[in-house]
Amino acid sequence: MQTSKHITAKDILGNPDYLAVSYGGYRKISRDSQPTIQEIKNDMKLLSAMGIRFLRTYNVQLDQAPNLLKAISELKIEDPNFEMYVMLGAWIDCINAWTDQMPNHNVESPDNAAEIDRAVALANKYPDIVKVLAVGNEAMVKWATSYYVQPNIILKWVNHLQDLKKTKKLPKDLWITSSDDFASWGGGDHIYHCEDLENIIKAVDYISMHSYPYHNTHYNPEFWGIPEEENSLSEIEKIDNAMKRAIEFSKNQYDCTVNYMKSLGVNKPVHIGETGWASVSNGFYGHNGSKATDEYKQGLYYKLMREWTNKAGISCFYFEAFNEKWKDAHNPKGSENHFGLFKINGEAKYPIWDLVDKGVFKGLKRNGNPITKTYNGDKEELMPHVLVPPTKR
Repeated sequence: MQTSKHITAKDILGNPDYLAVSYGGYRKISRDSQPTIQEIKNDMKLLSAMGIRFLRTYNVQLDQAPNLLKAISELKIEDPNFEMYVMLGAWIDCINAWTDQMPNHNVESPDNAAEIDRAVALANKYPDIVKVLAVGNEAMVKWATSYYVQPNIILKWVNHLQDLKKTKKLPKDLWITSSDDFASWGGGDHIYHCEDLENIIKAVDYISMHSYPYHNTHYNPEFWGIPEEENSLSEIEKIDNAMKRAIEFSKNQYDCTVNYMKSLGVNKPVHIGETGWASVSNGFYGHNGSKATDEYKQGLYYKLMREWTNKAGISCFYFEAFNEKWKDAHNPKGSENHFGLFKINGEAKYPIWDLVDKGVFKGLKRNGNPITKTYNGDKEELMPHVLVPPTKR
């Protein structure tokens, strides 16, 4: 068996023995309260117990990512067989992002350079853990109106990091990417097709694309409604079929991204940097909207997504490990707060009830609580909360 110091991104990405997940350890309503190293260690033990070996983070502006790397490093000292690797994200945005000023999407934030420098420093400090650097998160997609940048800015930083590898200022086997919506990678609207994007695709070591059929149940719901020929099916059959169509929707977005890349004469790995399904929503995806949201559907999506990507040799950074309530701080039932496989208090949602039953979390805790199942593990208690998608008209 390989020792961890010899394992590279090339060995991990696409390898089903290294399941991937997006990680945020925030417990409070604001990121002003950072998770402690001990809290992060507890989270790492939970994720390791369920076979997760690869984590994705989003920025190095705050303490969480550096503390995550420190926590993993300490766990490896405590147990030389402990394995956890990181796709370290550097946040990229435009000038005036997140302010009361008008964002200028053609000019980057002056903070970006320092963010990249911090990511480089951490990659060099923890080369045995950091295996991928990602320039930006959904930083090119035009619906990210608060902060998106033009592709030339992402290209600039990808090239910068690749140059650091060439001059031995970063590990040579560190992989560089950007993590963005499938459309930003050319798999959707032709508005994204441009020379700078072509050059990004040629410059990265692999493509990290996002796919969210969950959100498309509202924004692009053609696949979601119950077709007329299924009207005679039982409610559970209608739901199960809708979730199979959701996976096909993601497969199509993946294929469109691959096809665009190949149309440029490029052939390199394409992995899923983000996809997920929320369990609570009082908005577009809830009972007054697309009726997409509950733990049963989340469980089906997680199962079907893992089955597809593991079989196809695609890494899938499932979003996300734990609920985080800072994301929609003023709306506790907003879907963004409820994408986790675990609740903040350590309750395991329906997608991973089977792991609780198998005892993989025995002796482990989150926030001081042993890991238990939502709905007391009673599927009959869960199912009344599971809504049938609307019938197509």
